[in-house]
Formats: sequence, C-alpha cells, structure tokens
Amino acid sequence: MRAAVMYGAGDVRVENVADPRVQSPTDAVVRVVRSCVCGSDLWPYAQMEPSEEGTRMGHEFLGVVEDIGSEVFGLKRGDLVVAPFVWSDNTCDFCSEGLPTSCRNGGFYAMDGVDGGQGEAVRVPQADGTLVKLPVAEDSALLSSLLTLSDVYCTGHHGVVTSRVGPGKSVTVIGDGAVGLCAVLAAERLGAERIILMGRHKERTDLGREFGATDVVPERGDEGVERVRELTGGDGTHAVVEAVGADQTMETALGIVRHGGVVSRLGVAQYSSIPLGFDAMMGNITVTGGAAPARAYIEELLPGILDGSVEPGRVFNHTVGIDGIPDGYRAMADRTALKVLVQP
Repeated sequence: MRAAVMYGAGDVRVENVADPRVQSPTDAVVRVVRSCVCGSDLWPYAQMEPSEEGTRMGHEFLGVVEDIGSEVFGLKRGDLVVAPFVWSDNTCDFCSEGLPTSCRNGGFYAMDGVDGGQGEAVRVPQADGTLVKLPVAEDSALLSSLLTLSDVYCTGHHGVVTSRVGPGKSVTVIGDGAVGLCAVLAAERLGAERIILMGRHKERTDLGREFGATDVVPERGDEGVERVRELTGGDGTHAVVEAVGADQTMETALGIVRHGGVVSRLGVAQYSSIPLGFDAMMGNITVTGGAAPARAYIEELLPGILDGSVEPGRVFNHTVGIDGIPDGYRAMADRTALKVLVQP
C-alpha cells in the first residue's frame, strides 16, 4: 500500500510499504477513507534530523473495518469507524478514569511497528477499546467533521474543559490554527460569555468569529497582553487556552489570565519550563491541560456533529490525495493551508 514517510526536516515521501494485517487477536485492519496532516506534524517537519529509515506519519483517520482479530467482538467488517489519535483498551484503570492517553496497554500510531494514519490502511491494536462506530455511510457529507473527533476537535474541547470554561465565563484562545479554532467552537458550545481569539491570519480569525469568537486580537507579546487587558477592564479572562506551544505564547497566557483563573496547555510544548513565580502564586493561577484524551470525549461530541449544530470540519481548507501529502505538508508549513484533508 501507499503511505507517507518522513526522512527529515522538509522531507516527506509517499512510498510503497507492507500492507497491514492482523497480528494480534485484538487487532483490526482499517481501510482509510479520510486522514489529515496535524499541526503537531509540522514540528518534526521543521526540525527532524535526517534518517535513513524514515518515520511513518499520521495519527488522525477514519475508515472502514476490513479485517478483525479473533478477540474483537464489538466491530465487524464493513463498519465505518473513527480512530482517536492514540490506541487504548478502554478498560484499564487510567481509561476508566478518563485518561486513555495513559492506557496501560495502549500506544501511538506510526511507532513500534504500528501503521501511521497517512496511508491507505492501518492496523489498529486494541480495536474494541479504540475504534468508535459511526452511524453514517462512507460517502457522508459529515466525514470531514467526524474526522476531527480523531484529534483536533477533541483537543480544543479538552482545553476548554480543563480551563473550566462555562456559562458566564470569559476565555482567551491563543493561536488561530485548527486546534485554536476548535477551542473557540468548544467554548461557544459550553456557553462562554466572551471568547477572545488571538491570531493574525484574517481568513482564520474570520472562521473563528463564525465559530463564536466575540473579539479578535492580532497583536502578540506585550502588545497582545495589553490589548486583552484593555478588553477586559484590566482583569484578563477567567480561562486561557494556549494552543501554540511556544515560550512566548505561554508567557502571554500567564499575562492575560485573571486572578483565580486557569491556563490550559494544548500546544505541543517546545519549552521545558514555565515562569510560575511569585506573581502567579499570589494570583492563584492554575496551569493545566496536556494531551487530549480524545477517546473519552467522542461520545459526548458526536451528537452535535451528527445533528449539524457544530461543523468542526470547516477547519479543513485544502484536500489532497495520498500522493499529494508532501504538498500538503508544504502548504501547512507555508501557512497557505489551515489544515489539510487527505482523501485516499
């Protein structure tokens, strides 16, 4: 089959690789119907050291079950399913506590012999615990939005939930990428009174306004902090969702969070420390967040997509086939695409 392999910074190739097959009784083989390029894929695309072996890519996909192991009982061949970005048994203590990202029997796609999502098919370990059946046809117009349940919409939702957004609360979302926009959508869904989106790409912030942002702040750094403070009477917002992962954006988050407020870290952290000094302590600032336990959120978020009340799939503004994946990476890295959909 065809699949994307990264060999170093800026070097993504589409190659023939071995077809996936059931290797364990709990496996399923899924033919990929939709996948995508994630913003987190851009970090290795910018920084990865050259490798002779290469690394399979992709962790977001939905598709059709083509084969199952002897201990897979909740799925059958022909089921359309969505796969959260880590696989898990959904039965261990961590999974039962809502943290499948820490599953004792789980793991990651594109690692340790497991296929990546940017290909024609994927072997999914722990299939019963991982895959969620979708009650639509393979040609449904909802597929793009349903694909966001694999990662990006659940991740935005995680940032909003962990920062305790709710009715009457104010929230600032830092970053106008797909995760940030999905956080805006999630905040609006949960009843936030004021949603400030920090971003400077008009096409993206316009979509953010349609998703529910009440204000857009294009300024960065100290100017951005000052602008948010002005908008909030000097207090800052109850919640801040940091959806970039850089030193500066975390400093901005701490500069605009209200006393007693919460900062949720969603961006893949490119820093090793957070400046939580005396001021943060005296302000009773909480810093939380992390990798979204997507599998724990899918059943909650699925109905809104099915009834059309939310359309997170609008974050996809560029579509490629398998052979176009390298171009998709370039488009996202060059900021000419917000999020690239892959349609094999």
